[in-house]
Amino acid sequence: MSDARTRGRTDAQRPGLPIRASVRLCVGASVLLVACHGSERAPAAAVKENDVPVAINSVSPFQYPSALYAQGIEGEVRLRIFVDSAGRVVPESTRVATSSGTPGLDSAAVRGAARLRFAPAHRDGRPVAMAFYQPVVFRRTPEGPEGPPP
Repeated sequence: MSDARTRGRTDAQRPGLPIRASVRLCVGASVLLVACHGSERAPAAAVKENDVPVAINSVSPFQYPSALYAQGIEGEVRLRIFVDSAGRVVPESTRVATSSGTPGLDSAAVRGAARLRFAPAHRDGRPVAMAFYQPVVFRRTPEGPEGPPP
């Protein structure tokens, strides 16, 4: 990636590759991981409960459709996602809550959501299933000195 930066371009600006910088995965919660050994339990104060599922993907699973990228079409899709108590997305429950106005971006967001991984929400120390809204933003990054990506 540093090689791409020196040329003034990131991997996210190359159509067809996983979007890292152009698509932001917005999640407003974090997870505090506490390791427990054997039957030892962490003190209750040391464990933070999630109010909502927290995305744990290291790379964004959303791919900017190359034709829309080339045309400069941008947008934000708001998805309604249902995550089970194990943190798995239930794909058939994912739907577009607010459209970007571009069907191709909406479809790309739904396809990417199926590849999301989550730490589940917790209530009273137990993981719970939950539906929530997830924004997916498709934005082109400024072009480098070499012009648009190939």
